[in-house]
Amino acid sequence: MSSSDSSSSEPDGLQVELFHPDSDREPGDTNIQALGFDVHPIVFPISLVMIAVFVAITIALGDQAAAVYQTLFDTVNSTFGWLYILATNLFLITLVFFGVSKYGDIKIGGVEAETEFSTFSWLSMLFSAGMGIGLMFFGVAEPMWHFGSSASDFMVVPPVFGAEGGTAAAGVAALGQTIFHWGFHAWGIYGLVGLGLAFFSFNRGLPLTMRSIFWPLLGERIYGWPGHVIDLLTVFATLFGLATSLGFGAAQVSSGLSFVFGDILGVASISSGTMTQIAVIGAITAIATLSVAAGLEKGISRLSRVNVVLMSVLLAFVIIAGPTTYIFGALGDGLAAYLGNFLEMSFMTGTVGGGASLGGYTVSGWIGAWTVFYWAWWIAWSPFVGIFIARISKGRTIREFVFGVLVTPVLFSALWFATMGGSAIFLELQGGGGIAATLANEGQTMAMFTLLSELPLTVVLSVIATLLVMTFFVTSSDSGSLVIDHLTSGGKHDVPKTQRIFWAVAEGTVAAVLLLGGGLGALQTATITTGLPFAILLVLMCYTMYLGIDHEYEILIEEGFVSEREEVVADVSGPSSEGSDSDSSPTVSD
Repeated sequence: MSSSDSSSSEPDGLQVELFHPDSDREPGDTNIQALGFDVHPIVFPISLVMIAVFVAITIALGDQAAAVYQTLFDTVNSTFGWLYILATNLFLITLVFFGVSKYGDIKIGGVEAETEFSTFSWLSMLFSAGMGIGLMFFGVAEPMWHFGSSASDFMVVPPVFGAEGGTAAAGVAALGQTIFHWGFHAWGIYGLVGLGLAFFSFNRGLPLTMRSIFWPLLGERIYGWPGHVIDLLTVFATLFGLATSLGFGAAQVSSGLSFVFGDILGVASISSGTMTQIAVIGAITAIATLSVAAGLEKGISRLSRVNVVLMSVLLAFVIIAGPTTYIFGALGDGLAAYLGNFLEMSFMTGTVGGGASLGGYTVSGWIGAWTVFYWAWWIAWSPFVGIFIARISKGRTIREFVFGVLVTPVLFSALWFATMGGSAIFLELQGGGGIAATLANEGQTMAMFTLLSELPLTVVLSVIATLLVMTFFVTSSDSGSLVIDHLTSGGKHDVPKTQRIFWAVAEGTVAAVLLLGGGLGALQTATITTGLPFAILLVLMCYTMYLGIDHEYEILIEEGFVSEREEVVADVSGPSSEGSDSDSSPTVSD
């Protein structure tokens, strides 16, 4: 055996011998392989049937389905809003605990695992999959909703702050509340799921699917129906979440095209209607298909880096051309409002005194419509984002993982909202801009473009913004395809190209069909409702992750670990490893 072969085999042999569960099962060991597919015999076909049935029911019943989904969502939120709020705090606390405690030095993938991507590529990909498109869509819209305005009864200042709408104090409150919704709690959910999946897949050799996190409780039963149900629920939330987001993103792209070529240049009248949106979905799906076919490194990684660069260019230009001093002041005030009211915002349910009037809401109604809605959305999306983050995080220590997932995206998000939302608030306070009126009358898709129309080089900025929305959706689509591939292939890390292309096309097809049938909004509501069962699963996951990580730590600190490691390396490497530097004593983070 060559030295290169030996070095590549050592970590796998060591990890398998010392840490993998005593089981004869392997990821995808019962798969069916045919026609370029490598699929799980139960999860894959049932997923296809489930997708077709839900799409058909949603379109056939129309308004009836929408009413049922909305009633179910409202009932879940009003009854279990407290559970979402308490559970989300638990998730954040648990993730931080793993990062700052003695477990922080454990490496994902084993003591000798190496990183697959550079830190910049890693951060770019997790950011693009997790929040990038949301920042484009809500960067101006959400702060303006919280800023409050006479333009709409529902544009009111968050209840924690109690400021008068449309004032400078309301602007601070708006930024603080927006950063809260997109801050540590959101990334705490994503990070917890990502860490659990990465640990049980790379450190324990289990399938890269949600079922694996429950090995400490279920054991071999994760390969049975309990595991099938968990993965089927994950496929549902992932595919329909991506499809509905793709449809709504198409609305923003078509609005951008209409704004640039119609309102600004006046060279062409581009409708932002259904057919234009379907054409946009087709273009995004085609690009995503090419990206998926290119693979993780050549496709998603490169596009994610392009996203971050373009987003940074747009951000820098708005900072320079906009109210620069106000933006940096807004960043400080927004972070102060966020951190200063962190505990109250984190735990407030509005149950006590929740009937007080708050514009078009009660206090409890506002929290249900905003905070609980967001927590349910992040939880429903957490398997998708979590599996993707896990897939790209091998070789990172737990502490590096937690720091990277929590701190960097949150700081960038805060700067983004202070720049986009802060500029919009500045214009409104100066009596110009009309952004609040645009938001109330034309919807969220036009809020960003209305802000850009107040800045120099409006056409260039609007083109960049439209392109960014498209590329972010491409990275979301192809990373989503990668995730569904893992789920429907028994948790294999590598799946056939044909299968990846199939799911990319399926996402676009579902989005287009739902858009034509008028069921996108209804199905989004149904998808978010899956946040409740996932919230319960994630609470259990906090315990199973502790059991797994603590077990690994105990092995790593045993006195016999060094000698046992050397024996395993010698067995795997063979005679060619003699004389190699294998007697160095490892630490937990070695």
